[in-house]
Amino acid sequence: MRIATYNVNGVNGRLDVLIRWLEEAAPQIVCLQELKASDDRFPWRAVEAAGYGAIWHGQKSWNGVAILARGSDPLESRRGLPDESDDPASRYIEAVVEGMVVGCLYLPNGNPCPGPKFDYKLRWFERLIAYAEELLELDVPVILAGDFNVMPSELDVYKPERWVDDALFRVEVRDAYQRLLQQGWTDALRSLHPQERIYTFWDYMRNAYARNAGLRIDHFLLSPGVAARLKRGDVDSHVRGWDHTSDHAPVWIELSDKPSRRRKGNG
Repeated sequence: MRIATYNVNGVNGRLDVLIRWLEEAAPQIVCLQELKASDDRFPWRAVEAAGYGAIWHGQKSWNGVAILARGSDPLESRRGLPDESDDPASRYIEAVVEGMVVGCLYLPNGNPCPGPKFDYKLRWFERLIAYAEELLELDVPVILAGDFNVMPSELDVYKPERWVDDALFRVEVRDAYQRLLQQGWTDALRSLHPQERIYTFWDYMRNAYARNAGLRIDHFLLSPGVAARLKRGDVDSHVRGWDHTSDHAPVWIELSDKPSRRRKGNG
């Protein structure tokens, strides 16, 4: 089974890119972020024509998340994190697909830092950490996938010395990510590629993609039962080179039908 996460950076403006990639990669499950479309503007007909059922949590011009399932309809289990009644941003949606709980998230960017946006990022992260612990306690297969807006280590960012004061690389944010892993989650891509520089995002500016001046900010966190089924994972980085594409590339993992080996939670 192939599962993917992709920050599309505008689902309607880049619909041709999304459909082209879906046809090429044919993942069974897809988490999308940064739809930048209200619920009534989500292109469900085009997605359905490509062979996918979908649920989505949209927001006009900003944010927005969706889960697609090939040949079936995801069963929505949550929309928004707990304790966010005062937060209008559409950043989390969850569904049961193929016997797994799949949470799709778009964590706040947090810049400029310091400031209110960074404080909001840390508050959102704390809600995610609390809810992630609840999910693990259910003892069911869970995947948390999406744009975390975090580079967990120096291996995940080109020229890390330039990013020390950025909200994506601040020590508070990286510490929060590590606290997530310490609950028992596995960072899928880093588990599979422990020493490789792998990027999932390249800025539109300064010829970043051609120079491979990237960041790894799109992640899969797997509960122990799912981590035991992890076979492969990588980034479809060539999609970042397509015309009118997102500044992110799709990230994917493959799971076996049965556990193949035991993995430690911190990947």
